[in-house]
Amino acid sequence: MSGHSKWHNIQAKKGKADAARGRLFTKIGKEIAVAAKGNPNPSTNSKLADVIAKAKAANMPNDNIERAIKRAAGELAGKDFKELTYEGYGVGGSAVIITTLTDNINRTAGDIRAIMSKCGGALGTTGSVSYMFENKGLIVVEATPGLTEDEVTDLAIEAGADDVVATEDAFEVYTSPAAFSEARKILEGKGLSFLQAEITMIPQNKITLEGEKLESFLKMLDKLEENDDVQNVYHNVDLPEEDEEE
Repeated sequence: MSGHSKWHNIQAKKGKADAARGRLFTKIGKEIAVAAKGNPNPSTNSKLADVIAKAKAANMPNDNIERAIKRAAGELAGKDFKELTYEGYGVGGSAVIITTLTDNINRTAGDIRAIMSKCGGALGTTGSVSYMFENKGLIVVEATPGLTEDEVTDLAIEAGADDVVATEDAFEVYTSPAAFSEARKILEGKGLSFLQAEITMIPQNKITLEGEKLESFLKMLDKLEENDDVQNVYHNVDLPEEDEEE
């Protein structure tokens, strides 16, 4: 029975990971389509080029990327997607920022309010938690054999980055939002492989949740990320490693 149980757990985790990957590709695909609307050429559309870099870092297949660009001229022609950001609180005073792409503001706002309320949180007003975060460009460079921190730092300085943080298997390169596109292009041109490349919200300080509060917070994150209108969820909770990996 233990063998069966272990196999079941492996399959369940794989299924969860596959579903999460599928949702991620769908969300990035929508971002690509919206960015490509009006100008499907990444050479002259820096916003589209940035989203494509984000897609490639997430291992999104080229076919998916090309389909998303084509959608901009077809399926999205009659849709008016709006980029909206919501701020609020989760359990234990945790801070949450949610970015969305939606063609129905009332539906999206209602869905987010309901999810947060059911998980012990609440929507806040604009500016209620964003002051706790910094808007930064983040390029996570894969630590390939022979690539040293000094080399990455030198390249990052040349690219106009603000800081480089070395981790066990990667180098995190931080830029201002304005410098992100050019820094990404320079580092990409040097042949570096990215594990992540996007403008993100970095919490200035993190908090720890335990027990039921952590469970409620993780449930809220899952529900928000499962919502089709939600693109990104940023927060200031220091999650256990196994939850971050999943």
